[in-house]
Amino acid sequence: MTEKHDFVTIADLSKKKLLYLLEMAQEFEKHSNRELLKGQVVATLFFEPSTRTQLSFQTAANRLGARVIGFSDAKTSSTTKGETLKDTLLMVSNYADIIVMRHYIEGAAQYASEVAPVPIINAGDGAHMHPSQCLLDLYSIYKTQGTLDNLNIYLVGDLKYGRTVHSLIMAMQHFNPTFHFIAPKELAMPQEYKLYCKEHGIRYQEHTAFNDKVIADADILYMTRVQKERFSDLMEYERVKNVYILKNEMLGLAKPNMKILHPLPRVNEIAYDVDENPHAYYIQQAKNGLYAREAIFCYCLGITLDEIKNDKTVIEP
Repeated sequence: MTEKHDFVTIADLSKKKLLYLLEMAQEFEKHSNRELLKGQVVATLFFEPSTRTQLSFQTAANRLGARVIGFSDAKTSSTTKGETLKDTLLMVSNYADIIVMRHYIEGAAQYASEVAPVPIINAGDGAHMHPSQCLLDLYSIYKTQGTLDNLNIYLVGDLKYGRTVHSLIMAMQHFNPTFHFIAPKELAMPQEYKLYCKEHGIRYQEHTAFNDKVIADADILYMTRVQKERFSDLMEYERVKNVYILKNEMLGLAKPNMKILHPLPRVNEIAYDVDENPHAYYIQQAKNGLYAREAIFCYCLGITLDEIKNDKTVIEP
């Protein structure tokens, strides 16, 4: 057992630590049912709607033998009575060994990690960060490409508000990627992330066109949903919501190894006929979230890779 950790941002993690977490995820893919967290209580506090993230964190906790408490709608919590986030966190810390939190305010997870006495896992904070999604994205890229190094990664759609793509840029700084940002000007990659690329020697190109020729050199094609809930001007949303739709006929020039990722949910940015294409990987990607989140729980609660490898609590299905 090592020290406990928060999991608030991917940017803090070294290359060595990221690869260590991916190796943990690999172990959980071999055997996901264990009792490593037996007797522990996990609290999931979701102040913002979620399906996959919440369910996969809860499944990861259950498959590791923990019990789960929490809420999936802030309206059912005491925040409706005016309770502060600090008081909610301190109160829940009395009951739980670790807290998974999704919040609509950027920086909420960092704040939580400063006030809560138990480890905090950031399950998404506003348009800022989504580090657990990022870890499952890295695992999906590694599984499909056999490496994380020297890849051409194309990010498509909502690059302004898309916290998953912001996290991915930071995580990939260690692996010499070339990014291609494909977005309408209203949803272009924010200046701060382009500056981040320049400061860390990450190559990138920007495009507004989206067609078979533009994406022909991609190793990873990462599609994103235009997020209606982030727009204050609905007219602007209507203008851009259908700008980039991936259709099956656009994949004729794709490299054999190319895989399509999407953090989900999708609205209409990937046509349903793409689902049967061998390049499609977004459903398997979501499944990889279980293994990545099992790894995050163990990392945060001080369970080492060696302990996982030598674990005798594996439960065969």
